[in-house]
Amino acid sequence: MNVLLTFLVLCLALLSGTAVVSAAPFGHIDTLPLSERWFGIYLNEERVGFYRQNIEKLADGYRIEGNGSIRVKVMNYSREASLRETYVVSQGLALKVFDIEQTVNGVSSHVSGRANGSALQITHELNGKASDKSLSYKGDIYPWPLLNYYPLFRSVNRGAVYKVQLFDPEELKIKDIQITVLGEDKTSTGKRALKLRNTLYPFVTNDIWIDGGGDTVEESVRDGLVITRAERPEALGHFISNWALAKKDLIYDFSLVPITPPLKEVQKLAGLAIEIHNWNEALPLFQGAGQQAVKVGDGRVLFKTGTLAAATAISASEQPSDTLVRPSAKIESDAPEIVTTARRLTDKFPRTEEKAKVLAAWTADWLYDTVADGGSAVESFKLKSGNCQTHARLYTALARAIGIPTRFVSGLVYLEGKGFLYHSWAESFLGNSWVSVDPTYNQLPANVTHLKFLEGSLPEDMAPVIAIIGRIKMTVLATAYR
Repeated sequence: MNVLLTFLVLCLALLSGTAVVSAAPFGHIDTLPLSERWFGIYLNEERVGFYRQNIEKLADGYRIEGNGSIRVKVMNYSREASLRETYVVSQGLALKVFDIEQTVNGVSSHVSGRANGSALQITHELNGKASDKSLSYKGDIYPWPLLNYYPLFRSVNRGAVYKVQLFDPEELKIKDIQITVLGEDKTSTGKRALKLRNTLYPFVTNDIWIDGGGDTVEESVRDGLVITRAERPEALGHFISNWALAKKDLIYDFSLVPITPPLKEVQKLAGLAIEIHNWNEALPLFQGAGQQAVKVGDGRVLFKTGTLAAATAISASEQPSDTLVRPSAKIESDAPEIVTTARRLTDKFPRTEEKAKVLAAWTADWLYDTVADGGSAVESFKLKSGNCQTHARLYTALARAIGIPTRFVSGLVYLEGKGFLYHSWAESFLGNSWVSVDPTYNQLPANVTHLKFLEGSLPEDMAPVIAIIGRIKMTVLATAYR
């Protein structure tokens, strides 16, 4: 096995930092930087993954939460992994408690445990079977995410060398790592930063650049072959939203929102009331098309759908605009093949709702469901395959081609036995109301587990999902069945 690819997976848990290099001098810090941080992971300058980390101050230490995904292929070897991790550490960064969920090439595992000062007590769950393990140690041990901070809590004098014990959650071992302070240097993008080097990986270099605020801004494995860079969330938004909407992709493990207990007999659900926690206040709350959404407290939003949503009259602002019957980027409703197909399929049906049902059913049948986005409406029409975004674009183009106002929307939908996953569908103006239409699953109206968060199919329309993906939690408050 090419060891470099193992390093790529480990890169997910190594970094913490921001995208802005501080002009402050490099020196000792007394506390960890507290904020949410995002990173892009690159192989030969191609983005292959991402990682997000949040550090929170506790009364007697810190909580570090991180999650991310990576997908690489080099020659004939591929590596896919996703990670969710939580560490609680002391004020001096020593490991106290940990909980880590990993999926590597389709194999899921769960590692949890705590340090008691002389032994690390570990529970390892793999393929539904749990086993316990105890690792003895002397002194302190540290988790992956804080490796780069360790020297900053002591001294950053050029040439300083530190030896630390590190817990490896993948191999379930305690490893001896050496960290060397190399002094001031520039990152690959020319930013001034403090350079560290550690022996995390045998045989290859692992270099790290830290800014004046103590944040990691870049990490390089094997002289730049693998680079992890701190990035602003908006720079990763489109990349992550595309992965999230390809539900069979790696992002599945990152974006899945589980609920307990799971919903039963979804096909018989008539209404749903769900409270979402950790909502981002900057996101809009959409009403209509069988949905009601209201804020109920700090970071909490109540979504009601179907029979549990309050019926409201369509306001003037909710009336469809002319733009929703015209072509737009990747939704070529005026293309000859789109117009001809839409008319041929619907000419014999007098009612608008009947026409929409025919188009949704035809789209579901025409397109083979894949992980990859099939492109624009015309491209997917010819390709005959694509993911949920592809289905929504093609249906929207067909509906607009015969004058049905239709918009592209995204949010969450429930996958029975799994949880809520990010998804795209459409809304058509039928009669005198907006109706949700899911051409991926051939549903009109779409079932009541569809929770709308976004409108629009452009990258900038989809990017705001980064504000909540991997963060929100959901509680089912009520269900109504037919």
